[in-house]
Amino acid sequence: MKPFTHLAMPGRVVHGAGRVSELADEIALLGAERVMFCCTESRVPEVEILAATLGDRFAGICDAAKIFVPLTAVEPGRKMAEDLNADCLVSFGGGTAVGLAKAIALEKGQPIISIVTTFSGSETTALQGIIGHDGVRTNHHDMRMLPRTLIYDPELMLDLPLEVSVASGFNSISHAVSSYLGKDANPVANMYSENGIRTMSAALVRLAQDPRDIEARSDAMHGAWLCGMTLMSSGTTIHHKIAHVLGGGFGLPHGPTHAVVLPHSTSYNRDEAPDAMAGIGRAFDVPPDHAPRALFDLLRKSGATESLKGLGLPELALEEAADRIMIDRYFNLRDYDRGAIRALLQDAWEGRPPSGV
Repeated sequence: MKPFTHLAMPGRVVHGAGRVSELADEIALLGAERVMFCCTESRVPEVEILAATLGDRFAGICDAAKIFVPLTAVEPGRKMAEDLNADCLVSFGGGTAVGLAKAIALEKGQPIISIVTTFSGSETTALQGIIGHDGVRTNHHDMRMLPRTLIYDPELMLDLPLEVSVASGFNSISHAVSSYLGKDANPVANMYSENGIRTMSAALVRLAQDPRDIEARSDAMHGAWLCGMTLMSSGTTIHHKIAHVLGGGFGLPHGPTHAVVLPHSTSYNRDEAPDAMAGIGRAFDVPPDHAPRALFDLLRKSGATESLKGLGLPELALEEAADRIMIDRYFNLRDYDRGAIRALLQDAWEGRPPSGV
């Protein structure tokens, strides 16, 4: 076996239907007395119900969470945490909610409990991007942002719209695929990745058939955790660069953008990463060369949007997008080839299968 380094993330995982009811016990384990919830405005009614179970430990709700975690949302959150003397943050929601909690903890250091309601995987990492007042995204890596406890309760996701669930699931799979292709790819992360892709992809197909299948929801949450556990060890690749450019620069929705791009970004690296293609192929029970096509076929099987055109991106934006992807390049096994990237974007825009598969 080749030498490798794997960064394992500590944390307590509480998984199962109805287990959000144990929130007070989890807070007590941390020794916290003043709990502030972090969520989006739309989640406040659900959070209020949870908060009522905490008694005197409940300090307040910060509903300032915004997508891509802008500093304009973080600053009032930090001030509110200080004013409330909060010694624990509970995020309720997906990556947007936990992103706010992380950004507050980055400065204040409070422990985080993340109640997960999507498949983003952000709750598994000590990584967070924050968009400054100048519009520039700065990525932070600090163990103060790593949630101490993760609560996965599939009952909280039963009413999440199917299209949101599927897009979030693809976002999760993208972490595992990128882990295979990352700078620090290693056998331990690959184990999580293969099982995460297998578990999540099967769950998404079942959810497409019955969005209220609680066992499928539970399996998808497990798949999201498996996929998310690869992020800190193996890093990101050109896939995340493309998704960040399209999402942050052109206003496309985060999860659906990951879904559309993933088969094409995987195909871009296919010839440079035979071992990765073999692992992804095993997850789908297909030959290694068919791994990108299996990801593309999953879009249709799960009912996901298949094209950037379907997400509202004008074709005229593809040239500028290709130029932006060439700037501040993330690690990738294959060199950044502007012509190949532009062709990749065209395939993704039209919703064609990845080139060469």
